Amino acid sequence: MQRLIRLLRYLSPWIALGLGGAILVLYLHPSLLLPRNRPAPATAAGPALTQAVTASALGPGSGSSVGVASYADAIARAAPAVVNISTRKVVLERQLPEQMAPWFPDWPEFRRREESSRGSGVILDAEGHIATNYHVIKGVEEIVVQLRDGRSAKAKLVGTDPDTDLAILQIGLGKLPVMPLGRSDQLRVGDVVLAIGNSLGLGQTVTQGICSATGRSQLGLAMLENFIQTDAAINPGNSGGALVTATGELIGINTAILSHEQGVEGIGFAIPVNLVRGVAQEIESKGRVVRGWTGMGLNDLNDDSGNPMAGVQIAGFYRGSPAAETGLRPGDILTELNGTRIVSRQDFFGRIARMHPGVTSTVQGVRPGAGRFELKLPVIARPIER
Repeated sequence: MQRLIRLLRYLSPWIALGLGGAILVLYLHPSLLLPRNRPAPATAAGPALTQAVTASALGPGSGSSVGVASYADAIARAAPAVVNISTRKVVLERQLPEQMAPWFPDWPEFRRREESSRGSGVILDAEGHIATNYHVIKGVEEIVVQLRDGRSAKAKLVGTDPDTDLAILQIGLGKLPVMPLGRSDQLRVGDVVLAIGNSLGLGQTVTQGICSATGRSQLGLAMLENFIQTDAAINPGNSGGALVTATGELIGINTAILSHEQGVEGIGFAIPVNLVRGVAQEIESKGRVVRGWTGMGLNDLNDDSGNPMAGVQIAGFYRGSPAAETGLRPGDILTELNGTRIVSRQDFFGRIARMHPGVTSTVQGVRPGAGRFELKLPVIARPIER
């Protein structure tokens, strides 16, 4: 027993020293108490980032299995080729009501006023061809393009295609940034998209969203509609700007938003790049896009409750148009074109526009008080809009 007491007295200082050292180590390294298979928590200064965007959201052709935490590389690739467009035109503004003009013969009835507006565009090639919306440059007298690097130049209007709301401009500056073109036929609902443009005249602005739908039509925005729908914010001044993938490839030309006055948020539309590419090539080679035309004015049909009905009613004819020589009359109701039901006036005009000038189509319909009819309808090239 005495031996045990002497042994404990001998070991006690060393046991105390060991316990003290263990407590000190645990104090300095508390993670030693965690199970080995449990991940250590990330600190604010650590390198760990939450990667909320996976490879599937990068858009068509990403080919990457690594997520991204920023779209800065995509913007650096695409944004230099997005330009600001300033336009100017002179308008006549009435100063006196028409009824009062005879009472003030010395007072000018009209005055000239300059009107300016802003939009966006996308540089398509090194030759300086720029795609924008037709409504951005319609009726203007001067178009000035400003690049992101500060350079600016007056632009020449190469050609327009009102049916798709597209126009092609050209500038003569050297060493131009060119937008990489993507494939809109590979775009999927849910893919991340970025809208770049001159929002509200503030300068180049970028917004982010997803592709909400493809193939949108019957919106009344253009004759030929095949829009990409997105919830990326598109504001006044964005018209003609770029909708790009998360890898920085052009996927569409931003065109329109649903009215904010209706309380609508997050519904914007862009023209697919595949359509833009074809229109641009035809305008650059021919100066215009040749489309089929019959020269009829049509109205949509509604039932007694105001709901749309299939078919269209002829409102009139353009002078000298092929339709005016076929025996058709105002008031006739057209129900089928080449054996396929006519859904609306936009449906009819779109199908005619896609026909090659020189072909003859067949229309079926009903003449009030006279019954059904079938007639041949020649298709010619649509006249150039002046």
